[in-house]
Amino acid sequence: MTEQSSMTSQQPQSDTAEQAPAGLGRDAWLRLRRNRLAMLGLVIIAFYLCAAIFGPWLMPYDFAQQDLAHINSGPSLIHWLGTDNLGRDLFARIVGGARTALIVAFFVTVLSFSIGAIAGAVSGFAGGVTDRTIMWLTDVTMAVPSLLLVVVINTSLTPLLSGWMEDLFLKTGNPMFRDTTFLDLSLVFGTIALIKWPQYARLMRAQVLSIRNANYVTAAIALGLPPTTIIRSFVVPNALGPVIVAVSFGLGTAMVLESSFSFLGIGVQPPTPSWGRMIADGMRVWGAYPHLLIVPALALAIITMAFAFVGDGLNDALNPKGKK
Repeated sequence: MTEQSSMTSQQPQSDTAEQAPAGLGRDAWLRLRRNRLAMLGLVIIAFYLCAAIFGPWLMPYDFAQQDLAHINSGPSLIHWLGTDNLGRDLFARIVGGARTALIVAFFVTVLSFSIGAIAGAVSGFAGGVTDRTIMWLTDVTMAVPSLLLVVVINTSLTPLLSGWMEDLFLKTGNPMFRDTTFLDLSLVFGTIALIKWPQYARLMRAQVLSIRNANYVTAAIALGLPPTTIIRSFVVPNALGPVIVAVSFGLGTAMVLESSFSFLGIGVQPPTPSWGRMIADGMRVWGAYPHLLIVPALALAIITMAFAFVGDGLNDALNPKGKK
């Protein structure tokens, strides 16, 4: 009798343990897994990432290698996606462009998110003059046309930095200073991050304003914890849900911006491959050689769509109202 009552008393506890709700992170992941478009987006992103990392070592051609016997040729067994007007393999250049696009997307998003998240968290938590000053900076930055801002920065800094690197080359004789790839990428990182950080700052500020009067924040203040500790340990982690969704969309936006600036000739410069530059070159001859325009435009469209799918999936997964 005692055994039966003991087993009976243990049974509900076992059922309760088995039916315990999953953690928020695991619950969100399970909802994300059920979203087929989000999973498709993750697969596409993983494929592009693998191609960008390992592609240059697996390609039979270098992206700058010329085959003058097959200029502007269509897809074939030799060149799977054809060649451009200089006889360069289009598939190798697409893979090289994927590396450029992903590097720009990653570093721009990290830089702009870091600036925006810190500025938005400080603005929303501090309030007063600090809040008004930071929001004034975001308003001024967003009021200036982004294209005009990028053109001014690039045309002002590029000659200055190029001359500085040329002086270093003349003084040291190191050929590394003749390679402007790092300079081009740094300018792209900086200019796009300068355009995008106010979006993250505004979003983070809105999230902080909605939770800064929560009980756990009030308790932390009552305990005498420093404001930096409260922001880092309590405010920011609870405000990251919508910001993570914005970051996933921002990765695709950064790739489009980099391609747009390269299309206009103010982004990544040759010989570094860029989808925007390839689209610009293909536009000139698209009537006779449509593959030179279609291939890079399709590559950019697919990866941008993949990031949009993942962003939508994250929005549904992290939204508490989406729980079923």
